[in-house]
Amino acid sequence: MQIVPGARLGQYVFERPLGVGAFGVVWLAALEDAPQTKVAIKVLHPQAAVSHESVERFRREARALKQLSSPHIARMHEFVVGPPFGFALVMEYIQGEILSSVFKRTKLGVEDAIYLGQNLLRGVVEMHSHGIIHRDLKPANVMLRPLQTGWRAVILDFNLSRFKDGKDEEGKSQGSLTTMGSAIGTIPFMAPEQIVDARRATESADVYAVAAILFNAVAGVPAFDMNSFRAKLTDEAKTVPTGRTDPTAQGFEAVMAKGLKRKPQERYASAQEMHDALAAIPRISAIPQSR
Repeated sequence: MQIVPGARLGQYVFERPLGVGAFGVVWLAALEDAPQTKVAIKVLHPQAAVSHESVERFRREARALKQLSSPHIARMHEFVVGPPFGFALVMEYIQGEILSSVFKRTKLGVEDAIYLGQNLLRGVVEMHSHGIIHRDLKPANVMLRPLQTGWRAVILDFNLSRFKDGKDEEGKSQGSLTTMGSAIGTIPFMAPEQIVDARRATESADVYAVAAILFNAVAGVPAFDMNSFRAKLTDEAKTVPTGRTDPTAQGFEAVMAKGLKRKPQERYASAQEMHDALAAIPRISAIPQSR
């Protein structure tokens, strides 16, 4: 069934599309009895619904989101299977601006990048505590949610995520949806080992992706772009160009250098460790506290 404004899914009324991806379309919807209450509903494309891999990835995304409650991760309200749309994720609706759109018009200063990194890493710490590896952290999967003072970064889209131990929260084997030697994700933000084989992506790959996002935030370009991804397999990332020599900038450069190390064992041992390294950077100007 085609979705049109006014279509219904249980108590929800579809209003307008918010975005389209490879596997699904996201719509803004409202509660029928409380129209001011909005949600985002991600519906699996009908053509994707006939693919076992697409359906299982959608189910896996729902299983992952069910466990997560960080304010830095978009929350799931319910997972709906059945008529009229097949498979649908009812999500928290987050108003704000996608980080990739921000990057198209401006760079971030070092202080804002540090704050962004702490936000993202708090969400990553939550994921990893449940054994979930995102595998597709990138600016297009981050929303900046405005607050009364400042903003909060919120991580979206767990379609490529996996459970570290190969099992879901009920202890059932997931099986592998990734072919040996295949790369899934977005190359400028993928760790080198994930490019070689996505099944090798561990928590360290998510740490690398956060560092890659922060490099892009300050430099205005990725550390490695689509055309230089082969160099990512053999070379270390260049120093992030902050244009500054003060202790805050030097501390940020050092954290980026370690977060973007080519070899996983040379990076931060955990997202929490990288978060703490950002928090420990000497400050010459105010850096807002991560919320």
